Amino acid sequence: MRRAISVYTGAVATISRIENWMPGTSKAAAAIQTEPKPELPFESSVGYQLRMANRATQRYLQAKIEPHGVSPGMWYFLRALWQEDGLTQRELSRRIGTMEPTTLTALASMERAGLITRERDDTDRRKLNVLLTAKGRALEDVLMPFAAEVVQQATAGFTPEDRVRFLGYLAAVQRNLGTLSPDADLEG
Repeated sequence: MRRAISVYTGAVATISRIENWMPGTSKAAAAIQTEPKPELPFESSVGYQLRMANRATQRYLQAKIEPHGVSPGMWYFLRALWQEDGLTQRELSRRIGTMEPTTLTALASMERAGLITRERDDTDRRKLNVLLTAKGRALEDVLMPFAAEVVQQATAGFTPEDRVRFLGYLAAVQRNLGTLSPDADLEG
């Protein structure tokens, strides 16, 4: 009996030392065991719904543009260059939101397809400016109506006011999450 009390007393002392070393350990463990897990079904998950909407939009767009020799990876770079031809590779990466190696791969494909050329900047020889070729420029008239069709189909049934609100909500999501660190937990 004396031995059992001694073992018990030793265990209590050990737990006490652990709690002093890591305050709140027992309380935190108890809280984890007693608090219910948050539920987040896919139907309520903003992240999931955005992903699925994006995938559907991309598939629809891809079916329209690929017959014209333009992949989804090229599409956004063409859009940026149609708005402002002659951007640098770095500027394109920032506008599209891609890493520079991804941009380089896409631009190499576009160059092989005859859609762009890359030329050294006259004022800063370290920079490469990306310029549309006549073929790349001509695709704007062919492909932009498809982009308008994708938007129209994606927002079918929206009133003009709904569409403005929807775009505002998407912009707000981007603003809200844009300040988070890249390694923040972005599930949901």
